[in-house]
Amino acid sequence: MSFLLLPPPVLLLLAALVAPATTATTYRPDWNRLRGLARARVETCGGQLNRLKEVKAFVTQDIPFYHNLVMKHLPGADPELVLLGRRYEELERIPLSEMTRKEINELVQELGFYRKAAPDAQVPQEYLWAPAKPPGEASDRADL
Repeated sequence: MSFLLLPPPVLLLLAALVAPATTATTYRPDWNRLRGLARARVETCGGQLNRLKEVKAFVTQDIPFYHNLVMKHLPGADPELVLLGRRYEELERIPLSEMTRKEINELVQELGFYRKAAPDAQVPQEYLWAPAKPPGEASDRADL
């Protein structure tokens, strides 16, 4: 059967069904907007996590490895990565529902969060301020 022979409403329905599976879920940071990024939290509800296995794996198994990244339980909340400045001001919210565990880990590392070897491991001195730069230190990114 050829897709060209299908009536237009059926083609639109097929496109709508296929789009979520093929949509790029990769978040691209706007570094100008994220100036002063210092920490983050994942806000989510336990019930939401039960239907999102990839996000649940990140929250339960990966968050403890990241410095300056915590989880906050909010009843009924869809999972979001909330990026915060030094004074805990909200810089941006990134929905995580459509992302895989690997994509979330890549994003968090691209944002500059330090991943420890073990959840209780010490953070090296040069990463204590990660992902932010210590006050007075210039950024190595031209757009920050």
